[in-house]
Amino acid sequence: MSTFFLSSASICDIVYYVYELGGIFMQYDKDLVAHKLRRWDKFITDYHLPEWNAIPDLGLYMDQVIVLLEQYLSFIPAPAGTKERFVTSSTINNYVRLKIMPAPVKRKYHRVHIAYLIMILTMKQSLSISDVQKVIPPDSSEEEVRAVYEDYSEKFRRLALFFNQQVQTGAEGIRTPGQGGDNAVELLVIESALIAGFSKILAEKLIRLCGADTEDVLAAENETAQP
Repeated sequence: MSTFFLSSASICDIVYYVYELGGIFMQYDKDLVAHKLRRWDKFITDYHLPEWNAIPDLGLYMDQVIVLLEQYLSFIPAPAGTKERFVTSSTINNYVRLKIMPAPVKRKYHRVHIAYLIMILTMKQSLSISDVQKVIPPDSSEEEVRAVYEDYSEKFRRLALFFNQQVQTGAEGIRTPGQGGDNAVELLVIESALIAGFSKILAEKLIRLCGADTEDVLAAENETAQP
């Protein structure tokens, strides 16, 4: 789920490159892509977020938390075009400053903090941090955080498997020798981007409805053809 959401502008860029410039810029070794897809399939099939009781509650310092998160969320790539970590001390401090998660206790992070970070970092792959802040309940008790995290973890597992099934079905022409056209990889890129884009748009529209005035929303429908 992760990782995989793009803006509508990004989708347009991808479609343009595939169809107008594909022969120049998007050249793939199908055997290499097939190899990576098999690795992805195995990884997602076996992967799950850590169970609540498996998350350490000893009180970890910042550098220890970052190493742990990199182990838990190893599938999240570094920012495009950089060699930076996908999570840094500045990132975590910013989440605390914005009150998306509770502050550490005497500079130490416990199970509750790490659970918040896992949810924030995985959702941040598709939503803005301001929208993530609206989705994850702040200032919750430990039991409330546990309930939210366990529900989130179960959904993450189920949807990751569903997405992987869609990917493997769409990649049949890449993984099977002699099948699929020359642009099979490019078409999979487009399909993944479109799924990501529609999912992101729906999530943002639903978030906008939180606390909205029903009459205002219905009245606005008369002024636009958008759903």
